[in-house]
Amino acid sequence: MGSQGAYKPSLSNHSGQHQYRSSPQLTGGAYDLEASKLDLRRILAAARRRAVLMAGVALTVTSGIIAKTLSAVPIYEGKFQLLLEPISGENPLELQGKPGVNSIAAPTKSFDYDTQIQLLSSPQVMSEIVEQIQTQYPEINYHTLREGIMVSRLRETKILEVAYQDSDPERIQFVLEKVALGYIEYSKQQQQASIRQGIQFVSNQQPKIQGQINQLQLQLQQLQQKYNLINPQLQGQLLTNRVNAIVEHRKATQTQLRETIILYGKLKGQLGLSSQQAEAVAKLIETPRYQQLLSQLSNLESQMVLDLAQFKENQSTFDGLRQQQQNLLPLLSQEAERVMTSRIQEFGGNPQSASSSTLRLNLIQQLVETANQIKVLEMRQAAITKGESLMSEQLKQLAVIANRYTELKQKIEVATESLNRFESVRETLELESAKTSIPWQTIVEPQQPQKPISPNLPDTLLLSAVAGIVAGATAGFLAEKLHHLLNSTDDIKEYTRLPILGTIPFNKELQKSNTVTGVGIIPEPEASAPQLGVGSGSYQISPVLEAFRSLQVNLQCLYSEKPISAIVVSSAEPADGKSTTAIFLALAAAAMGQKVLLVDANLRFPQIHQKMDLPNLWGLSDVLSSEIKVDDVIQRSPLEENLCVLTAGQISTDPTRLLNSPKMQNLVQYLKERFELVIFDTPPLLGLADARLLEPNTDGILMVVGLGKANQVLFKEALSELRIAHSTVLGIVANGLKGYTTRAYDYYHYYFGNTLEETKVS
Repeated sequence: MGSQGAYKPSLSNHSGQHQYRSSPQLTGGAYDLEASKLDLRRILAAARRRAVLMAGVALTVTSGIIAKTLSAVPIYEGKFQLLLEPISGENPLELQGKPGVNSIAAPTKSFDYDTQIQLLSSPQVMSEIVEQIQTQYPEINYHTLREGIMVSRLRETKILEVAYQDSDPERIQFVLEKVALGYIEYSKQQQQASIRQGIQFVSNQQPKIQGQINQLQLQLQQLQQKYNLINPQLQGQLLTNRVNAIVEHRKATQTQLRETIILYGKLKGQLGLSSQQAEAVAKLIETPRYQQLLSQLSNLESQMVLDLAQFKENQSTFDGLRQQQQNLLPLLSQEAERVMTSRIQEFGGNPQSASSSTLRLNLIQQLVETANQIKVLEMRQAAITKGESLMSEQLKQLAVIANRYTELKQKIEVATESLNRFESVRETLELESAKTSIPWQTIVEPQQPQKPISPNLPDTLLLSAVAGIVAGATAGFLAEKLHHLLNSTDDIKEYTRLPILGTIPFNKELQKSNTVTGVGIIPEPEASAPQLGVGSGSYQISPVLEAFRSLQVNLQCLYSEKPISAIVVSSAEPADGKSTTAIFLALAAAAMGQKVLLVDANLRFPQIHQKMDLPNLWGLSDVLSSEIKVDDVIQRSPLEENLCVLTAGQISTDPTRLLNSPKMQNLVQYLKERFELVIFDTPPLLGLADARLLEPNTDGILMVVGLGKANQVLFKEALSELRIAHSTVLGIVANGLKGYTTRAYDYYHYYFGNTLEETKVS
């Protein structure tokens, strides 16, 4: 049973309650370490059990691989290498990275190795190569050549490696030489085609660029004509200077106007005229002729400022305007003086004017001239302000025009440079087209291979050994998983939670012998043992005896208060060693000072009397079926002073009835009172009720499992029957463990051996 359905035993104490003393549990890292040790031990044990199978499978697989390898046809491989691109250099078609070509849609090209490898293996390239190869090897066609040849790039370099495999080294060299020549010829054709494509591309781009240049030049010419633009930077500087000059002229005119107005006020004060009178005096000269001259002067001032803003001051028109201005100023003064002379009499009729002197007349004349000058300055100031505003607008407009002018000039320069570069590229490509260069170079020539690549005997031996080991291990694993035997204590733990109270080592002599005497395990009563120091008694060294003594101690430790007084020894099926276990357990208990009775309760096929070499004339069956006293048939064992034996007696026709009788129950109680430990050897559990009938009168059943013999399925069935009968199972005895030796025994054996040597020397 597994851990889910495992049989959990119950132990009865003297009060009728059941107790189970569990062994200490490992936790944490100690548990993991112990689990790993158990797994390794189980693997090694399984390997020992399946060693023959694993060795046979491994040897078969290894031999098969080696035989197949030695009988295989040797395969050779030859290689050559091609350099596809120059190590350094510049592709004339790569124009986008050059200055001034960013706006041109020139294609950039990088070598596509993956596509090139596929092309080299295509029928278009290989067909001519195959024709040349067939001149000497007609059996080779495109498909056979394609299967044998391999083209690959050598890591991230510009080198292609071409390999070919075949069974004939000479044929490999011939094929590779033809392939190398064919690939080089293909590269020539590809180079010429690439150059022609480059020339065609350049020829297509040149008219487009020339059209761009013509359009840009036309736009520049129209801009110059529209704005009379020659040099925007120089014109901008001149216009700035003109603006500054007009500003200075305006400031000077404003200063002169303020001074004239001040003078006008002083003259008005000296004459003692009010503002209305002063204006009346000033209007004396405003005749139609005077107004006409004044209007002409205003127009001249405005026209001069406009010409100055348009850079026309050095032209003849500007000079004529200046001359007209110089001519109008005297005429304006003369007209004012004439009017004043003609009206002086009218002005002099005033009582106050009649008494004025010549000085007053001069002041009046100055007042009129000052008023005339104020009007001229005001007209000039208005014209200057208008011209200044006009020149400011022109300055702003010139900045925009200058940017457009500069942009067009730069585009023309870039396009012109691109056109020149394309022309240079065209010349370079035409020169390359005229050359007969070979872009692909053979850097490693084809050679005739000397050693085969397959089969590789060292690698094959290693591979066959590894494959054999793996196959053998797999076969052993499958065989171990498919078997139904309990081979180790770990297997027992997988099917039950019962404690393993004892592990009995395998003993070949004990397995062959029908008796327990004469096999070198049980000491002879008259034999003297070596003395281990002063006051020490004899000590018989035997792993089997030590295992049974350990089993006896574990049994006594199961109960916390009352020791075990009677047990049933049984197994799931025959040949597990239950009778031998019962005998040696009785011997161990007797040797430890207990008064022990060994009862052969196997009334179907008794074994105790044969194994202990005792007579079986009367026994248990006779006591139960007749009036024979049990004390009369109990025999003292010659092997141990404290051991008595009750043999089975005559074979009964109905042993179940005898074992289930009240007389048997009373007999068990009597024997438990007379002896300290009573051990019942019973038939196997499966199919027989003997052990289950006897168990309620004892402290429980001790299950014996023969390692390598007990069947897992039958073992689980036996545990299931015990669970149904509510039987108490004390624990498990693992019998026949091969390769088992306790460390304590090794130590004592070493110590005892040294003691013997010291005794002999002394």
